[in-house]
Amino acid sequence: MTDKYPPFNDRWFYTLLAVGVFLNATGLFPPIMELDGALYACIAKQMAQTGDFVNLYAVGSDWLDKPHFPFWVIATSYRIFGVNTFAYKFPALLFFLGSAIYTYQFARLTYSKTVAQVATLVLLTAFHGVLSNSDVRAEPYLMPLIIGPVYHFYRVFLGNKTGLQPNFSPSKSPLHLFIGSLLTGCALMTKGVFVLIPIGGGLVLHWLLTGHWRELLKIRWYVAVALSFACTLPEIYCLYQQFDVHPEKVIFGQSGVSGVRFFFWDSQFGRFFNTGPIKGEGDKLFFVHTLLWAFLPWSLPLYIGIGKALTGLIKRQNPLPEYVSLGSGLLTFALFSLSGFQLPHYLNIVFPFYAILTAQFLVGLKPINLRRWTIGQTVIGLAIAGIAIALLLLVQPENLVGAVVWVVIITLATLTIFRQNNLLSLSGRMVGSMLVLTGTLNLFLYPTFLHYQAGMATARYVNTDPKLAKRPTVLYEPGTGVGGGSFWTYEFYANAPTVYARTDSAMRVHLRKGPGQVFTTGLYADSLAMRGFQVRRLAMFPYYHVSQLTYPFLNPATRSQTLLPYVLAEVSQ
Repeated sequence: MTDKYPPFNDRWFYTLLAVGVFLNATGLFPPIMELDGALYACIAKQMAQTGDFVNLYAVGSDWLDKPHFPFWVIATSYRIFGVNTFAYKFPALLFFLGSAIYTYQFARLTYSKTVAQVATLVLLTAFHGVLSNSDVRAEPYLMPLIIGPVYHFYRVFLGNKTGLQPNFSPSKSPLHLFIGSLLTGCALMTKGVFVLIPIGGGLVLHWLLTGHWRELLKIRWYVAVALSFACTLPEIYCLYQQFDVHPEKVIFGQSGVSGVRFFFWDSQFGRFFNTGPIKGEGDKLFFVHTLLWAFLPWSLPLYIGIGKALTGLIKRQNPLPEYVSLGSGLLTFALFSLSGFQLPHYLNIVFPFYAILTAQFLVGLKPINLRRWTIGQTVIGLAIAGIAIALLLLVQPENLVGAVVWVVIITLATLTIFRQNNLLSLSGRMVGSMLVLTGTLNLFLYPTFLHYQAGMATARYVNTDPKLAKRPTVLYEPGTGVGGGSFWTYEFYANAPTVYARTDSAMRVHLRKGPGQVFTTGLYADSLAMRGFQVRRLAMFPYYHVSQLTYPFLNPATRSQTLLPYVLAEVSQ
């Protein structure tokens, strides 16, 4: 592929790159968000504190849902930095930045330097990717574990022929095959066997479309599959030891549950066909409209770029240098769209491929069309700035004036620095608009929202009170499963030990030596009092499920109507 536009000046590229890294790093500042992030943080906390890296526990019970790899990484981070917000989020940020490096390297194999530069900036600024570095789950870990193997396997496929790029040394196929297999194994130990689709699906499609179907007959790829599964043996061992060796354990309401079977089948195909123990309600068009906001501000050029690529493929015109990105992106999109279990962050794992598709479309535009796209994208950037100011004026965070100044100064500076309607200005304006949005969210709005995580607020209150700080706390949450609400942030942020009570009988066991410190909802506290327990309320904190924002909560005038009380109490029999 030849450049229609010269590569960015290195000074400009590295400046925009640094801004992209910084806007993602602002996600380190807000506290851990409920629900999933807080749950994962607690699982890794117990792993780090007990030194048990084999068994996964949540809410005091055996936990069988996600594989071990992210928890091993997070627990190791806790051992280095201590149990805190930074230690939970920092390794995820490093993995995410690893995906940016791999995106650049993979793009450079077959595309121009300009495409690689734009693709890297697109990935660093795609909204839900940025959001995943604040509300950390498994996706930041998966991103480099998907694009990384694809890069290494594609290097093996290219062999000594690195196409347009003479700066690449001859490929050391065995080394790349091993590294790709190792990363694939880590991906399997993060999300399960479905990761083979985004990793291998695009490669297979590329071979079929470019006449290299004989690659499917080469033994090296079957060696790679075998090595990848060999790298999952630590996961298989842990699951076997925790579940298969103990068929008496009750998991998902039944005994005799095989952790190994769950890993290979129920956690993946069970969700896809909606026949497993964890079910959802699939909507075939869910990711069509989700991607419109999740990939902002780049969603429109992504959709048009994919449409142009598919049209060219059908008409056999303007072939792409590679079809791995198109294949991996579309196959994963189709898989998730057909699945019975869907969440917005699922598609983050193929954002590197979407970034490359977006970049190759923009770089391939004629100058007059690029000028139009630059103006159109600038309108989107200004709309993002307008939305940021509207949210600030609605929510009324503590430092409202500073927040508005942040938005105005960065917006004006971006438009002043990037005045021309060219590729550099388009990229610079989008980086600036996402700096506005992420800074607004992570530095001003989320600190306001997360104040209503009652568990975190209560834990911090307890930690600073000498009379309460050293007492263990009973987390009273009746029911089964992992529950929800605000118990996990209390468990994570509390310095003293915590223990769960899921039944009245368990509560009585914890109180047999005298009154105990209990954290629970206001409703559960009332129910304890009605059933004969002596409940003395020590403090009360408001709660809201902050990952599901609504207008009544955002508006200070109606916010109180959306809040539920959580109680710290002294309870005795």
